[in-house]
This record gives sequence, C-alpha cells and structure tokens, in this order.
Amino acid sequence: MTNKPMTKTQLVAALAEEMGADKKTAAAALDGVAAIVAREIAAGGAVALPGIGKVVCRARPEREVRNPATGETITKPADRAVKVTVAKALKDAVA
Repeated sequence: MTNKPMTKTQLVAALAEEMGADKKTAAAALDGVAAIVAREIAAGGAVALPGIGKVVCRARPEREVRNPATGETITKPADRAVKVTVAKALKDAVA
C-alpha cells in the first residue's frame, strides 16, 4: 500500500465539504486546532481528539545510547517527546 498522505489543501477541501462551509473557514478551523494542540503539548499537557486519539507530551529520562558508526556509548540528556495514542474507535474503523 503506497498511498500518498492527504495534503493540507486536500484536507481543507474535505473539511469544508464536511462542514458545509467555505475553504477559508475550514482552513482557519484546522489551523486553530493545530495551534491549540501545539500550545498544550509545549506546556506539557495532553489533548484528546475524539474519534482520533490522544496527543501527549512525555518526559524521557537521561539514558545511555550507542553511536552505530563507532560503537561508542554516550549519555543522552533527558528530553521530552510527543506521543500519539490512536483511539479504539479509529482502530476498529480501519480493521
């Protein structure tokens, strides 16, 4: 399966059709949701997108990693990573 992902333009057009609104309104709604999610995740929070999943920011502790080219082990400092958990409803829809 080598389908190309939907582009933002295609997503905006589909969202406008689903909402019964124009593309400008749909683009503003999509940008607004993206900005809210980014702001909440940057603050260390979580956002549940009903029917899609949950986006959370999780802390990763300091750990030992290996450089594959040299085999040298180095200590990677603690950082944060974004994790997306897919909703059961979406998993069931795909299966």
